Amino acid sequence: MSTVPEDPAAEAAHRRTRQRAEQHYYAALDLVLEGHHERAVEEYRQAIAADPEFTDALHGLSRALQDLNRLDEAIVVAQQISEIDPDDILAHTSLSILYQKKGMVPEAEAEGNKARVLGWKQQLKKG
Repeated sequence: MSTVPEDPAAEAAHRRTRQRAEQHYYAALDLVLEGHHERAVEEYRQAIAADPEFTDALHGLSRALQDLNRLDEAIVVAQQISEIDPDDILAHTSLSILYQKKGMVPEAEAEGNKARVLGWKQQLKKG
């Protein structure tokens, strides 16, 4: 996960970068709602260019690519999310769905199992 710099100037630059990323992210969400998935992909990519560890934008990009049936690209993005945050249940669930759509059953089952185990771990932490 990304960390916020402690230097005031660096912190301000980080905030501006994150704001730019969020602007593109929200624009992408609007485009998805309007059915403009190709344009949404470009906005998501701009959000990620501004903040490469912005997992919400990565999730959105993966889903938009899936909706466009660009499954190989969606898989790469979902894998990026699981590298950034190995405990991201949605990343593993998305990978499972994407692998299933491609007929990659063993891979789909493995990712589904990872998601289930992570879910159980989170439930145990809550007590």
